[in-house]
Order: sequence, then structure tokens, then C-alpha cells
Amino acid sequence: MSSIPVPVGRGVVRRASRADTDELAALLAGAFLDDPLTRWITPDTRRRERVLPGFFRVFLDLSFAYDGVLTDEDRDAVLLFLPPGAWEETEARGDELHQRFAAVLGDDAGALAAIGALQARHHPAGRPHYYVSFGAVRPSAQRGGLMTALLEHLVARADAAACGTYAEASSPGGEAACRRLGFGRFGGDIALPDGGPVLRPMWRDAR
Repeated sequence: MSSIPVPVGRGVVRRASRADTDELAALLAGAFLDDPLTRWITPDTRRRERVLPGFFRVFLDLSFAYDGVLTDEDRDAVLLFLPPGAWEETEARGDELHQRFAAVLGDDAGALAAIGALQARHHPAGRPHYYVSFGAVRPSAQRGGLMTALLEHLVARADAAACGTYAEASSPGGEAACRRLGFGRFGGDIALPDGGPVLRPMWRDAR
């Protein structure tokens, strides 16, 4: 993918490189520090602040393996995704990934595994698609259209491949960003146990 101008004039969308890992992991960790999903995984705030950068380094590594990390020239925003077929490959590496997350999360890795099992039950089967896992924008750059630009770049790639795009929104803002680009609800919500948060599966057909 070549870099393309962001329509709102805040830099250019580009493929991230592994050299960006630490900065993008910190961006994601800050954005998700108070997210209902990460609070459910690691309830203690100080511990969550400590483990989230490593948590997101694992997800970045997974997406980098498939050229699935988009950012802008100032690294103010990031979008992680997997291309068609990659989610199934990562699922087949379950034991290895559990060990990697356990090394970061300790006992909280069990909560992440519970989320993964619920996600797997709802994940689209037999439908080639791009899977959006995480996205974040630096607070100082929010409301500038950066996340929309990253998502537009991805769905354009999905459209060119005649593939759908799937995401699970963990916040109203994430759902709104998806809906602006034509995503709709995909089946029922994913409700985490013990009063945990709700993930909303979203799907966009190729156009």
C-alpha cells in the first residue's frame, strides 16, 4: 500500500514499520487505559497502566506479521487489522499466544482467554474479510478525521479485494466510526460475564 493524503489535511496514511512499535504501543496503551474492555481484563489501574504497553506489543507483532498496521506520518493514530485468512491462522496458534499474553498479563491472561473464546463464537465463518482489532488516536489529534482516514484506507483495500470488513466496537465512538463508513450490526452483542462490558460486532460488505 502506498501512502495517500488524508482528506482532512492531518498528515498521510502510511504503513507502520516495526521501528514504530514502542511509540504505537504507548499510544494504544494510553487510549485504552480506561476502556471498559481493558478494565475488565485488568481491574487494578496501576497494574493496567504497567501491562498495557506489553499487551499491545503482542497485538502489534501479530498485525505486523501480515502487514496490518496503519498509522499517519506523525504517529498520532494507529489501526491494527488482519487480512483474509489471518485470523484463522492466529487462532491455530492459540497455545503459543496464550503463553505470550500470560508473560505480560500474568493471572489476568485468563480474562483475555475468556474474551477470545466469546469472540471466536461470533466471528464470521466462511466469509473472506479483513478484521479490525484495535484503533486509537492521540488525544491532541482527536476530532481531526484521522481514524476515519485510516478506516477509509482499509475498506478501500477490502473493496479492491472484494472482501468484507469485520470489527468489534467496544465503545460508542468506535461504533460511530464504523457506521460512518457503512458498517452495520452483525448478529448479537458479545456480553462479557460477571457484568462485564459489551462488544458490538460490526460488518461491512465490499462495494
